[in-house]
Amino acid sequence: MKRQLQFTFLYILVVILFSSCELVKGIFEAGMGFGIFIVVAVIALIIFILSKIGGKK
Repeated sequence: MKRQLQFTFLYILVVILFSSCELVKGIFEAGMGFGIFIVVAVIALIIFILSKIGGKK
């Protein structure tokens, strides 16, 4: 239950902070290469955080 609550909280936080239109607009303004780098970095950061949360049992 706690893990599901954490995922729900993280999902809501991401949805609130990054609306899809603003995210796409920012990526294209910054340049495609830099945008891809940022997306990969954010995904890696989320996976890292989730692995640290999930690893503590």
